[in-house]
Amino acid sequence: MNAVIRPARVEEYDEIARVWMESWVSTGLAEASDFLLANLRARVRREIEHGWTLFVADDNGALAAMLALHLTKLYLDQLFVAPAWQGHSLGRQLLAFTRTQLPDEIALRCVRENDKAWRWYEREGFLFEKEQVEPMTGFMMKHYRWKRGNKT
Repeated sequence: MNAVIRPARVEEYDEIARVWMESWVSTGLAEASDFLLANLRARVRREIEHGWTLFVADDNGALAAMLALHLTKLYLDQLFVAPAWQGHSLGRQLLAFTRTQLPDEIALRCVRENDKAWRWYEREGFLFEKEQVEPMTGFMMKHYRWKRGNKT
């Protein structure tokens, strides 16, 4: 794999939503549907209007992952690797890239039932802060923070 992390292009937004959906479905917490895909397509555009800086991992023209950051809020909002690229350290590459964009502090949250994700963030030096229900989805979210100097 030879993925390059780069800013997303407007014409890629629908494909980014598909990658997001496939990765989310791979957690076992949702099922793929046209409804879910339409919601994620709309959400990509809405979130960009509200401050997302959106990146993709491009593997020779194929979108392997999406990364959404709120730079002003020091917030990693979404990091999703397409199923075909999972298990090849692409998540670690995206997190290292995130630390170049947010070098001193990163906040994030994950769905409590997504054990694989939050356990990975803990191994990567993120410290648990609290659990709180996300009103938009109803999911219980685990909130994490990493600060420069945390052990990794």
